[in-house]
Amino acid sequence: MVLNARGKPTEHHITYELEVGDGQILRTRISRPANTDMYGKGLWSHILDDQLHVTEPEFWECVDNKTPPRRSAAAAAAEGTALPVSLAYQLVNTLRLSSQDIASLTLDQAVAKMNEHWGRPAP
Repeated sequence: MVLNARGKPTEHHITYELEVGDGQILRTRISRPANTDMYGKGLWSHILDDQLHVTEPEFWECVDNKTPPRRSAAAAAAEGTALPVSLAYQLVNTLRLSSQDIASLTLDQAVAKMNEHWGRPAP
């Protein structure tokens, strides 16, 4: 469990971190729905895919049988090549690049494009 600056659990979200075998740290939050309804399918998919990096069957196998999910080194390597979301946002909204253009960029190329843009004199 991740603690706040005072060393206590946060009150609005309970946050957990897990370091997996390849050194990657997974982080997830348990939000409290405002009206105590169940989480929607979209949010559930986001939690499984983007935060926990597991499929739904892998998740329930872990919950029911305490079997840790197998995370492949290839999947972890592929994620390591993804651009940070804030950089992708800048590429889309500042430089107006398409998703296809952004997907073809390495991290160094994307940073270079933004540095080039920001280094130009204002019009």
